[in-house]
Amino acid sequence: MDDLTAGEVVALYDSVGWTAYTSDPPRLVDAIERSTYRVTARDDGELVGLARGLSDDFSIFYLQDIIVRPDVQQQGVGRTLLESCLNRFEHVRQRVLLTDDEERQHRLYRAAGYRDVATLDNYRLHAFVNIRGVDLS
Repeated sequence: MDDLTAGEVVALYDSVGWTAYTSDPPRLVDAIERSTYRVTARDDGELVGLARGLSDDFSIFYLQDIIVRPDVQQQGVGRTLLESCLNRFEHVRQRVLLTDDEERQHRLYRAAGYRDVATLDNYRLHAFVNIRGVDLS
C-alpha cells in the first residue's frame, strides 16, 4: 500500500470503532489499494487520518471513508482530507457519500457543500442503499 501498513490502517479504523472493516484486515487493505483516490494525514510519522473514494473520473465520485483518529479530531484534519478529495474530483458532476447519523460529521459535510437528500426542496432526488447483513426495514 505504498506508504501505508496494514497494522496502522487497522489501528486507525479501530480507533473510530469501524470494526466491521477491521475484522478482515486483508480485505480492508485490498479495498484501500483498489480505491481510485486516497489521501492520508500523518503526525510525526503516525497515521492520524485517511480519506478514500471511488470514481469513474467523469460523472461520479463516491467518498467511501473519511477517518480521523479521535485524539486529533476537531483540528482541521478531516476538513483537509475532504478538501483534497473534492479538489481532485472537482470536475465530476456528482460527489456522494453515506454517513452515520452524527451531527459533527454532518457539519463538516454541509460546510463542504454536501446536502442531505431528504431535506432538498428545489431538486427532487432519492438515495437508496442495500447493506449486506443489515436489516434496513
